[in-house]
Amino acid sequence: MIYGNIFCEDFSSNDLFDYTNPRNSDGLFSCLILLREKLLEFGIEVNTPDVNVNRKVSLEIHIDGRPFAKSNLAKYLIAGESPLINTLNTDSSYWGYFRLVFSWNEAILNQAHGVRIFLPNNIIVSDFRGYFDRNIFSCLISSNKVAQRVCANDLYAERMSVIDWHEKNAPTLFHLYGRGWGKPSAAYTGRDKFIRRIGRLRTQLFGYKPFPIWRGEVKVKSDILSNAKFSYCYENIKDMPNYITEKIFDSFLSGCVPIYWGANNVQEYIPPHCFVDRRQFRDTAEVHGYLMNITPEEYGQFQKNIAEFLRSENAYLFSIENFATTIANSIANDIRLLTDR
Repeated sequence: MIYGNIFCEDFSSNDLFDYTNPRNSDGLFSCLILLREKLLEFGIEVNTPDVNVNRKVSLEIHIDGRPFAKSNLAKYLIAGESPLINTLNTDSSYWGYFRLVFSWNEAILNQAHGVRIFLPNNIIVSDFRGYFDRNIFSCLISSNKVAQRVCANDLYAERMSVIDWHEKNAPTLFHLYGRGWGKPSAAYTGRDKFIRRIGRLRTQLFGYKPFPIWRGEVKVKSDILSNAKFSYCYENIKDMPNYITEKIFDSFLSGCVPIYWGANNVQEYIPPHCFVDRRQFRDTAEVHGYLMNITPEEYGQFQKNIAEFLRSENAYLFSIENFATTIANSIANDIRLLTDR
């Protein structure tokens, strides 16, 4: 057996491969659990470093860019996070430490050791609730966060504009879900620390609600999306080719029609008749007006288009199966090349 270490945030004790882990919300770990199983088929067992103590370790897998101790071990990088969140993922000098770098990022794919992957989703096609069986007109599921660095393509502010507009104009037709909306924060107010502390005291002492349309946190997104007609799916960053995250797929898998804004080449992979393209509208008011005029018959056609896409080869590119198989096969072949020397 060949042993390898896998590094991901602050995980230890192989918690990353535990379906029952509370952090495995919405099956977040499924792609890495399947990757581990695929590697085992090649005689490669990956574990968090603490599990591999006293074992001969031959390789390392790093989930997104992070500092590491230099060594002669074969290293592999899965660079999935956007440059807005992880700058090392876009550092060409950093890529040089790895034998293979797996990413959607074209800059990486232009390197000899770049391997194309897309952010993975557990794609299962099921029957969808129809238009009249969905009690939420539109929703947004997102944490109350702000970009850590200034970026002209940042879409965090656009999510806030969606919330603002609905609170003022259509509060009964929009539900906000996610973490952090129960108290003011820098992500929204932009005020200094003293003012934010005052705001938080108001929420604690007087029951003040900074976001009245907030409906709480979500453990399983499909519980909400299967009951919603439309969902605002804005990536963290716009105009980044190939950066298509789980947001639009979460909606698709629940038969909810997404309003999407993000990758500028999204239509190369997802047919335009499956979603509402936010780029075609001036503002949230115009989007809302369009949604209000979609008939139940037109909505049903959207759902039919979504189901056809989810069964297609293009959707398979974004599946956990393609993610795990591509990475496992590539690593196994590279290890074989090393051992055959």
